[in-house]
Amino acid sequence: MKAIRSTDRTWLVAIAASLWGISSLWRSPLAKQYPSLTIVFWEHLVLTVLTVGWLVPAVRRLAAASLRTKASVLVIGAGSSALATVMFTAAFRLGDPITPQVLQKLQPVVAIALAALLLGERLRPRYLWFAVPALVGAWLLAFPSPFTASVSNVQAALLALGSATLWAAGTVLGRAASAELKFTDLTALRFALGFVALAITTTVTSTPLAVGTDAALNILLLALFPGMLALVLYYRALGRTPASRATLAELAFPVTAAVVAVVALGARPTVTQWIGFGVILVAVVSLALHEQRSARPAVAVPVDAREALGFAAATPAAATTPASAASPADRGARS
Repeated sequence: MKAIRSTDRTWLVAIAASLWGISSLWRSPLAKQYPSLTIVFWEHLVLTVLTVGWLVPAVRRLAAASLRTKASVLVIGAGSSALATVMFTAAFRLGDPITPQVLQKLQPVVAIALAALLLGERLRPRYLWFAVPALVGAWLLAFPSPFTASVSNVQAALLALGSATLWAAGTVLGRAASAELKFTDLTALRFALGFVALAITTTVTSTPLAVGTDAALNILLLALFPGMLALVLYYRALGRTPASRATLAELAFPVTAAVVAVVALGARPTVTQWIGFGVILVAVVSLALHEQRSARPAVAVPVDAREALGFAAATPAAATTPASAASPADRGARS
């Protein structure tokens, strides 16, 4: 068990989530000038171009994959990538630079339920010692006044809640799909399918796509760092990180976003928001350290996504087989 846990990459998920947190540097000013669909359309176009070299082999492997994996990838691309990002961007029009980060508040609740249903992950009672404080901290961070909220705050929260649900589904389905696809496949397919969904949506809604040259750099940076780099790290980690842990590690997102909002965007968090910031940080770091060092981790999980989904029998021999002895397909799923 110790050898297996040593491959856990909860820490890498947290790094990827931190990169998402800096997106407000570029997304917030763009959201004040252009429709959300327009911003996300161009963002996905850049990302699709950047990953086009991975796309052809990804499509080949997807064609040979199970129906469950095909459905997972479709939901990830059209929902978790395209629609969720549109909703998140729209939330910036209604909330301050911190309020849209409420999308992380309920994401773990949805993801934990889906992980138990689809991946066979079993939560031990001690998981609540990390999850409950993290959720409370996320609530405190999301609203300047945690017991009252303005109409705009509520609207932003509803958009963020939709994003939370879709991104939580993406976390669980991404781990499920990693049983048959490489992390490069998931990254390329997510962006390409998202772009197709956005192209159809902008056409149907007659959304104007023209942007000024001043927006080009912001869109490029948005695509490169919170988009491309973050997703590559994220999917590389997800094959070896239980979805229940991954979704809690993703709470590093609002923590980073809060720092960016204060330092670069002029936000002034309240005392309760600062308390929430600290609670999330402690909960996420403590969970990662606990899962690496404890003889009894908080999340009991099969060795990898293939076993969780029944693609390979979970036997003592399989559990101790080194990565170098695994099949090429299995090594790809765990990369």
